[in-house]
Amino acid sequence: MTDDRTGDSLASAGNRSSRSDIGQRLSALASGSRFGRFVSVGVVGALFDVTTATVLRELGVFPELAVFVGIEISILVMFVLNDTWTFSAEGAAGRFPMVRRLVRSNVVRIGGILVQLAVFRALYRMIAVDLTLVGIDGWFVVAKVAGIAAGMVVNYIAESLFTWRVHTTTGND
Repeated sequence: MTDDRTGDSLASAGNRSSRSDIGQRLSALASGSRFGRFVSVGVVGALFDVTTATVLRELGVFPELAVFVGIEISILVMFVLNDTWTFSAEGAAGRFPMVRRLVRSNVVRIGGILVQLAVFRALYRMIAVDLTLVGIDGWFVVAKVAGIAAGMVVNYIAESLFTWRVHTTTGND
């Protein structure tokens, strides 16, 4: 006959460990200074994103393709800034670990990219507004910025947890 209290004790210890791990991850995500740096880098990335996409759109590139190219340019710019500033204390040093983080960053940002593209498409195509400012399609810019804002939260959480792994203390990349 088995003692149910032993099983309960093990399950309880496992739950405490799991809760502790979740608490550690949430605490790492809630870092105000890290989030502030991430948002600052995001503003720089958004400028690259919106500028690239708008210039391409004004040159006649299909809107969704222009948006996608803008996103990728901004991802590269933001990766460099995040890797050297926001998350500089995280991850292993060296070229190979950095390239691995860059690839992981692109994969991880797929969720944010999909959110951004969905919001952009919904606003730009479904709620089309004629808004021309100094000869530029202003509604394109508004829809683009709204998409960026929507994707930012997804990107912060995903990048923090999977690209730079802020919840670990081992220094792994």
